[in-house]
Amino acid sequence: MASLPLGPPPLQGNEGLLKVPSVRRPEMGDDKETSVMEGNGPVTGHIISTTIGGKNGEPKRTISYMAERVVGSGSFGIVFQAKCLETGETVAIKKVLQDRRYKNRELQLMRSMDHPNVVCLKHCFFSTTNRDELFLNLVMEYVPENLYRVLKHYSDVNQRMPLIYVKLYTYQIFRGLAYIHTVPGVCHRDVKPQNLLVDPLTHQVKLCDFGSAKILVNGEANISYICSRYYRAPELIFGATEYTTSIDIWSAGCVLAELLLGQPLFPGDSAVDQLVEIIKVLGTPTREEIRCMNPNYTEFRFPQIKAHPWHKIFHKRMPPEAIDLTSRLLQYSPSLRCTALEACAHSFFDELREPSARLPNGRSLPPLFNFKQELMGASPDLINRLIPEHVRRQMGLNFVHPAGT
Repeated sequence: MASLPLGPPPLQGNEGLLKVPSVRRPEMGDDKETSVMEGNGPVTGHIISTTIGGKNGEPKRTISYMAERVVGSGSFGIVFQAKCLETGETVAIKKVLQDRRYKNRELQLMRSMDHPNVVCLKHCFFSTTNRDELFLNLVMEYVPENLYRVLKHYSDVNQRMPLIYVKLYTYQIFRGLAYIHTVPGVCHRDVKPQNLLVDPLTHQVKLCDFGSAKILVNGEANISYICSRYYRAPELIFGATEYTTSIDIWSAGCVLAELLLGQPLFPGDSAVDQLVEIIKVLGTPTREEIRCMNPNYTEFRFPQIKAHPWHKIFHKRMPPEAIDLTSRLLQYSPSLRCTALEACAHSFFDELREPSARLPNGRSLPPLFNFKQELMGASPDLINRLIPEHVRRQMGLNFVHPAGT
């Protein structure tokens, strides 16, 4: 992996979907500093300056970014790589057209998140054009690769991804999902390889692009035309509007299967074709399964097809734990899919919990057990499975014990 070719980093956004943000008026200040400055679309060498600070007695200071290259674009706007002239730090800046009537939902959600497996928002600022258009600029940490390109690297050399990387990457995906699902209560709604950033040196994985994300509220309808096609949960194809964060679990299951197979598991050309691909593997859903996905759906007319055994989908040497985890994630009934935290505790990831676990080049694994608030509410048994004994002992050394104990 150290030889992974580094090209332009594809920090790509959602595919043509511009989400309507929550209906509240924008407040330029909020927690992160913002300022309005002039400037059209970034081009190579274009310098953008903004003022930050000035709150709670903190001095104001100017930060300038030199735009280096555009690395992603879509109807949402553009993402470009830039360098901070004051510090030399490379950042990614996502620039989106801002409706002055509303707050930007992606900004609100990103402000609420802080986790090793979620891309970090550094700060944000507004910019205007001479046509009085308002743009929001989200300044984020820069990560040079994504899982789509890592997969393509292995595909191009006709190799399968080594199992240690499959475990390492998918474990971190579930860890990131466990955090966003439980702490800020966010559903990502567009989990796919392009939105999973990978540091090629440390192999740390970070969820990115929260342009489709939303806090789901029980009883509140959501749009079903969400998520990229190969990774869309079947309830979305059935038009469900009251879905749960388990749509992200389905998407992550599709990503796991793709890493194991070297190609997408459900490569449909349309919504119906997508469903046919799913049925070829899982079999025709029962009436009860359809009811679980969308109780209002009545137009179901598909031939009766039996489920294809999971072990026949993968090659003969595939570890049974990999097949078992995939089958637990890719269930028709959303409530039967395991949670992200349960997925992290699965035996497929036991190798990562070994005291001797290392990257193939002998380096240490990225931090995997520095859990945050996502463990709140988890059972003691689940916590014991998630934090290996050698890590618990290590953590115990940091505790201050009262004298005489």
